[in-house]
Amino acid sequence: MTSHNRVAFLAADGVEQIEHDVPWRALTAASFRPELVSMSSGQITAFTFPEPTGTYQVHRTFDHVSADEYVAVVIPGGTASPDLLRNDAEAVAFVRSASALNLPIAAICHAPWLLIEAGLAPGRRFTSWPSLATDIRNAGGDWEDQPVVIDHNIITSRGPEDLEAFCRAITTALLDRRWRRAQG
Repeated sequence: MTSHNRVAFLAADGVEQIEHDVPWRALTAASFRPELVSMSSGQITAFTFPEPTGTYQVHRTFDHVSADEYVAVVIPGGTASPDLLRNDAEAVAFVRSASALNLPIAAICHAPWLLIEAGLAPGRRFTSWPSLATDIRNAGGDWEDQPVVIDHNIITSRGPEDLEAFCRAITTALLDRRWRRAQG
C-alpha cells in the first residue's frame, strides 16, 4: 500500500518550527509528499523556543495510519513534541513498525527520545541535542557529537545548526532508495 513519495512527519504540540519547516521544504523540493501525523486531529502548535509561533494542520492520526503507507519517517524536535510522542503508545508502535519495515527514520534534536522509547537504541549510534547523550547511553546506544549520524536506517542530527546536513542525509537516502527500486 506504500505510496512511493509519502513521508510521515511525526509531531505534537511544541514541535520546533524550524526543525519541522526546513526538512518539510527540502523533501517537497525533492518531489516527496510530507504528511503530518499526530496523536489527535486538528492542529498542533509550533514553537521557536520558548514562544509559540504558529500552527500546523494534522493530516492523519496514529489510529488511522500505518507505517507501510510511507517511504520514510521524519521526527522534528523541540522538547515538548518528542516528549508527548514518546508517551503515546500508538506513536511508539508506529516507529517500531517503520523500523521493522527498514524505512529511513530521521530524528533531530530531542526526537531520539521517541526512538529510545521504541527500543531502537541498543547497539546503535546516534547524535542528538547534547542533553540526550546520557539518555541514549542509558538505553544502550552510542552517542556521538556530530552534525549527522547514520546507522543503518536511522538518521539523527543535533539541532537547528545542522539542518542543512540533516536534510541532505534524508533526501540522499530517499533518492538512493528510489533509484534502487527503479533499477530493481
